[in-house]
Amino acid sequence: MTRPFFRRFARIGRWAVAACAFAASAAATAQPSGGPYGPIPQRYAVPKAAHVYFVAPDGKAEASGASVGEPTTIEAAIARVVTGDAIVMRGGTYRTGGLQLNQGITIQPYLDETPVLKGTRVATDWQALPNNVWRTKWETLFPAQPMGWWQPDREGALTPLHRFNNDMVFVDGEALQSAGWVGEMGSKGYYIDYAKGHVYIGVNPAGKLVEITAHDIALHRPSRPVHGKASDRKGPTLRGITFTQYAYRAIDIEGKKPSTLVSEEPTDDPVGPSPESEHGKEVVGTLLENVTISHCSRVAGYFRGDKLVIRNSLVSDTSTEGIYVIGSSDVLLERNIVRRNNVERLTGYYPSAVKIFNQSHRVVVRDNLVIEQPYSNGVWWDVGNHDGVFVDNHVEGTMAGVFFEISKGLTVAGNVFVNNQQGARILNSAGAKLHHNTFVNSPVLIDRNERSAQGDHFGWHPQTGPDVHERVGHVFEGNLLVADASVKGPLLRFEQGPKTCGKVMQPMSQRVDGNVYVRMEGAIEGTKASQPLISWAPVAGAACQTTFAGLDDFREAVPGVEARGKFFSDYRGAVFRSPELRRFELARVPEGVQPLPVPAEVRKLLGWREASHLPGALP
Repeated sequence: MTRPFFRRFARIGRWAVAACAFAASAAATAQPSGGPYGPIPQRYAVPKAAHVYFVAPDGKAEASGASVGEPTTIEAAIARVVTGDAIVMRGGTYRTGGLQLNQGITIQPYLDETPVLKGTRVATDWQALPNNVWRTKWETLFPAQPMGWWQPDREGALTPLHRFNNDMVFVDGEALQSAGWVGEMGSKGYYIDYAKGHVYIGVNPAGKLVEITAHDIALHRPSRPVHGKASDRKGPTLRGITFTQYAYRAIDIEGKKPSTLVSEEPTDDPVGPSPESEHGKEVVGTLLENVTISHCSRVAGYFRGDKLVIRNSLVSDTSTEGIYVIGSSDVLLERNIVRRNNVERLTGYYPSAVKIFNQSHRVVVRDNLVIEQPYSNGVWWDVGNHDGVFVDNHVEGTMAGVFFEISKGLTVAGNVFVNNQQGARILNSAGAKLHHNTFVNSPVLIDRNERSAQGDHFGWHPQTGPDVHERVGHVFEGNLLVADASVKGPLLRFEQGPKTCGKVMQPMSQRVDGNVYVRMEGAIEGTKASQPLISWAPVAGAACQTTFAGLDDFREAVPGVEARGKFFSDYRGAVFRSPELRRFELARVPEGVQPLPVPAEVRKLLGWREASHLPGALP
């Protein structure tokens, strides 16, 4: 039976329609804003720079590049520029990579043309073999292994090792999936014999565009001398450019540590607890605007350095991470579309569409679409981060929509979470405050365990965050949680590892109040006890954990919680205006639900003028 509150439909491929619906429905008080999201077509005037170099796919390296009619190559221009210069790119495909730049310059299109940097070459010399198999010799191959911390005993049966190689093959723009031998590749796969340097495909290449990776990076921004120039410590400005089909990553902004090979740990920068003043200063002020990065075999980019801004960009079809921010402060990610991470379905690699990692401070993730992530987390603050902000985002179809781990201070407000395994997860952290979010089929988990700085699998990581007894101070207030029969178990979970039972008894949360919980008609099968509403820890007893079927039992057992909360069981009728068009405003206000005071600091982040607001993100 079709339920009126949330009619199921196929999510993949409908985001062009959904984005239009967002834009059409935007109101001054609505969260998220309604866009526009992702790259916005622009007509770029030639910048007023000290020197402007024009480049083209057919430019000549010896040309001056001083005019549109005399373009040079992108490689030659990158070698010549100094701080304050600009590179203007004519439209077309640039099959290039390994570009090294350490100057604060601008790179942008010429007028409304479309420059595309590709990390592949076209494969044209194919040999037909029996059984619908074709083979070519290929010189630029990128074999790789999983990182040393990958656990083969646990994950080896789930992820074949060939998936960790970084080569990619595309047929008419469609990415093929790697296979372990010729016999399993079929028409949608490829196999590589690394010993002999052969690439095999199972589709006739005649009349098709077949591309195979030839470069493992597009743009590398070292923090050390290149092209005879010392680093100016200024990040580049990149506008209106597409980077695609690169093995490993498209962009790498260095910190103190040189960029690593794929076999080395890329994120240990800094190593161990580090004052904010000691990292993020090597390259400051990188800007990406209206940029597209797609089909990179590991990440779209490693971004290090304070005052990074990524705005109105599209990051799509990556494997382990999309945007990876490391050891950086005062970062802004806004109005981007981040979709389809972990396309190879790697397990044991902790994938996330956006990873904010290793002692980053004041990273703001505002008004983005994070979508189509069934095998990936959404946005993950991991290890020693401080004072993050996650507001006004729409997150749909992820493992965990927002994940905050081993860190201190996060505000999550005004977001809409739809069909996530977990809408929000707060793990081994302190001071996470979740205000006025809408969770649709997206339970919330706040938990802690015994993980500490002693004997940890990842060494120094837990040293950068709160210790076991400090994982407290969370707030969960004014949120709307709605679930249909597909959601089993509690909508809100506070959980604690058994090894801390009886040892850590301070509540994780300082406030849980004013939330509205809705289970739709038919969502509770059997007795109410079979579908608990809330899980809570710690409590006295052998397990330190208990569940509550409703708010009355919860209030009685845990003094001070949900004095203003409401629970609607077996709710009939529409909750939202139109889920089909991604309209998650309330269709009507449920009986007895009243606006709640919103803390001033949250109102400031959301741009809300009124002192109170109904539970949830939207009017």
